[in-house]
Amino acid sequence: MFLALKELKHAKLKFSLVVLIMVLIAWLVLFVTGLANGLASDNGSAIESSKATGFLVEKDSDNRLTRSSLSEEKVQRAEEKFGKNATALGVQMTTVTKPSAAKKTDVTFFGIDPSRFLVPEQVSGESLSGSKENSVIADEKLKESGYKLGDKVKDQMSGAVFEIIGFAKKATYSHTPVLYTSFDSFKKLQQRGASSYNAVALQNDSGEDFAQSGLVYASSKEVLENIPGYSEEQGSLLMMIAFLFVIAAFVLAAFFYVITIQKMNQLGILKAVGAKTSYLARSIVFQVIFLAFVSLVISNALTFLMALALPDSMPFNLSQLTALLCSGLFILMAVLGSILSLSRVVRVDALEAIGRVN
Repeated sequence: MFLALKELKHAKLKFSLVVLIMVLIAWLVLFVTGLANGLASDNGSAIESSKATGFLVEKDSDNRLTRSSLSEEKVQRAEEKFGKNATALGVQMTTVTKPSAAKKTDVTFFGIDPSRFLVPEQVSGESLSGSKENSVIADEKLKESGYKLGDKVKDQMSGAVFEIIGFAKKATYSHTPVLYTSFDSFKKLQQRGASSYNAVALQNDSGEDFAQSGLVYASSKEVLENIPGYSEEQGSLLMMIAFLFVIAAFVLAAFFYVITIQKMNQLGILKAVGAKTSYLARSIVFQVIFLAFVSLVISNALTFLMALALPDSMPFNLSQLTALLCSGLFILMAVLGSILSLSRVVRVDALEAIGRVN
């Protein structure tokens, strides 16, 4: 440790540049990770944050709520079997405007029973229970389009007009704000003869033993992963994150290898006067971990400060646990990248090093 700290103190500029590169790489990794989590949440937070653990959907729907259509009879039979642990869900993706404006906003209507567990977590306004017809609770994201409490929204397809009586958080579906309404109001969105039910949400019941023809059970995770574009979007971002970690390992390996080559003579002399190879190797590993730790402290601080400055429309979500896991993985990749330098330390010949000095 003494040798490592002495060298860090002696070559401040050189190691400061290394820290700068590591900060930029770690910052990029943390930002892309936060972006991936934010996009995942923005794509299906209405499913992810709901109390439902799974859904009964149509067999050939590929676990997509918008492809599933259930008859009222099937919904009633499911609710009779599971009791309070089951409630119907209707899903309708559409476009709305203000009655007096032409600006269009894509939204998703959720038809729910206001007395059951699919009611969202509200942050303001009134609840759906006991409210008048054509009332909706909207996700806060709708505020970005200029809507506020008491405003009315007009569905472009049916012409039905709804009043916003409350706002909820974490209620988006396929990157659109969700508008929750009762089934009596939801039916006004449907074309004549169309089913108002897309699924039956289940709470604390697997539903796998529900032997009703034409229905299958899908967990909330499966429904989330089958939202259009969700898997492709997350797959691309996760691949980017993986490549960034690999690039970080190669960059750090190159830096420390060059630094090690530059001090081969000194390492040889240290070996000649009795320094063990294990001691020199520990010194290099300590340097790597110390520099990685410093760079991660700086990059984490920059990331969370930047998150505070980002606009609400930016889907960014990075928890402290996720940041800690990414930091731990970054330190691991840094240590792995130092293996090449360690191999050079092992092969240092003390006599040759002394000869080169002379």
